[in-house]
Amino acid sequence: MTDAPADLLNLHGVDAAIISHHSKVRRLCGFAGSRALLLIRPRTWYLVTDPRYSEQAKLEVHGATVVIGDGEFQAVMVKEQLLDGANQILFESDHWTIAELAAWKQAFPATSWVAGMRLLQRFLARKSSAELELMRKAQRVTEAAFEHILRIIRPGMTEQEVAAELVYAHLRRGADRMSFDPIVASGPHSALPHARPTDRRIRQGEVVLLDIGCIYQGYASDMTRIVVLGEPAEEVRRVYDVVLRAQSRAIAAAKAGTQASELDAAARSAVEESGYGPKFIHGLGHGIGLDVHEWPRVSKRSQDTMPAGVTITIEPGVYLPGKFGIRIEDTVVLREGGCERLGSLDRELFVV
Repeated sequence: MTDAPADLLNLHGVDAAIISHHSKVRRLCGFAGSRALLLIRPRTWYLVTDPRYSEQAKLEVHGATVVIGDGEFQAVMVKEQLLDGANQILFESDHWTIAELAAWKQAFPATSWVAGMRLLQRFLARKSSAELELMRKAQRVTEAAFEHILRIIRPGMTEQEVAAELVYAHLRRGADRMSFDPIVASGPHSALPHARPTDRRIRQGEVVLLDIGCIYQGYASDMTRIVVLGEPAEEVRRVYDVVLRAQSRAIAAAKAGTQASELDAAARSAVEESGYGPKFIHGLGHGIGLDVHEWPRVSKRSQDTMPAGVTITIEPGVYLPGKFGIRIEDTVVLREGGCERLGSLDRELFVV
């Protein structure tokens, strides 16, 4: 069984499919505009968008006929007769709201709507060499932004000030935007895996967790590093060594054909051996590409087997409430027999 776009209609037994998720539309036909859908019919694909994007669509779209229309997409479909003869239509149920589905049903009352979850996820997860090069460039931007922070971070700066510098440093170096709001977490805040930057001032000797990433020409980076301002406490170094060993073990085990839960177990075993097992409170990582979170989910509950060309993050962590947290994160691409790290930044503890 395959999940390639050419087999999508036969696989689900439908006459047409509507792909509306922005990243999938971009990957399948090249269009990067913010309002569009891709209609897949047996012999023709149609990229439907509005007049604001008529020139952009001419420049970007490949493999699909461009249809420009005013108003709601349902009305455009009716006017252009794009769904004539389609009795069963597949849609992305994980990206449509109830209201959207109701609008389509009202416009096409005689049509049967077939819900599809996570359509094309395995196909989209396998990155081409061109995509990997864009992801490497995104990573280089993020690493340069991190190195900028190392030069200016000091006690007394607030987490919000550091976050603002990170955003600015990314944009100055060519990022389209951030792939997520930066996590800048100091001291006890670093024990919160998804802490938001606050006006808390960073103190001498504290752990500062920086989880950052950007979008570069559509593709995402995602990286976490730990900085300590001044000499780290012995416990900080000990926990850091545990997390680094866990990440190294997972990187060594990562290869095409690995089950996601097995990769999680490789890292988790190192944390459990150290006695910190209960403090590793999230999965090992996630897919990444046009979206910062894609298939697969790399966790102990995932039974997904990951093929060659898939890009994932590997980010074990140990969190000690009221004290500090340590997480180290890198993006890798799975190959036959191993993996390649897309970045080159050192994985040691940064002391400034």
